Amino acid sequence: MAANLAILEATLAADQSTTNKIHVIDFDIGQGGQYKHLLRVLSTRQNGKPSVVKITTVPDNGGEERLRTVRQNLSQFAKEVGVGLEFNVVSQKLSELNRESLGCEPDEPIAVNFAFKLYSMPDESVSTDNPRDELLRRVKGLSPRVVTLVEQELNTNTAPFMARVNESCAYYGALLDSIEATVARDNPDRVKAEEALSRKFANSVACEGRDRVERCEVFGKWRARMGMAGFELRPMSQSMTESLRHRLTSGNRVHPSFTVKEENGGVCFGWISRTLTVASAWR
Repeated sequence: MAANLAILEATLAADQSTTNKIHVIDFDIGQGGQYKHLLRVLSTRQNGKPSVVKITTVPDNGGEERLRTVRQNLSQFAKEVGVGLEFNVVSQKLSELNRESLGCEPDEPIAVNFAFKLYSMPDESVSTDNPRDELLRRVKGLSPRVVTLVEQELNTNTAPFMARVNESCAYYGALLDSIEATVARDNPDRVKAEEALSRKFANSVACEGRDRVERCEVFGKWRARMGMAGFELRPMSQSMTESLRHRLTSGNRVHPSFTVKEENGGVCFGWISRTLTVASAWR
């Protein structure tokens, strides 16, 4: 939700009143749930002029069946809320990414979404090719209006083994505590979540080199990495933070131990005193 609000704030600014079209490039769209929220919010901001969202996803490998399902689900939802949707899948090597290959048109504002993506890409500590920084440089070359970054607040990249163990125990312990407090034990989704977290935890502490894909970094390191790639932080607005805080504090279904705060230009989401995820925007 934080990433979506940052995308809308940057692409539907006053100087963009001539177009209601947004082009979002996503490098790990997952099941597409984030974009249902984006489409719903856009449907309330059309001002009599239909909105069009173009989503271009760049998958790592395969997943054609899953992406077909994502396309069908999002297309159906877009039709229900009255927003136009163009959904494209572009399978390309990192070295081939450019505006033309991604179908970027001159008049459309571009947003690039990195939600839980960059942490799993090898960096200079793993490979001299450093695909993590190479992707950031390629994205900078697209001249996007905004780049949204959502990552876990956890250092499992270059930290030594014992530090990784302690950090991972504290982090995943807080996540499991939040699940224990908010999800019924007989909920089948809880079992899936706990199994997924156990795999992430095990990979964080038991694997090395390319076998360790859980290479999260804290926000301070992401700030430095984004800066080296030529990006400037686009601070989240106070109104956005307040909107997200309101969603977390209103209603009976939200547990009071969830927290949201603005810190160093990013929006931090946490459980009690532990920050779990940070969302930020860049230009």
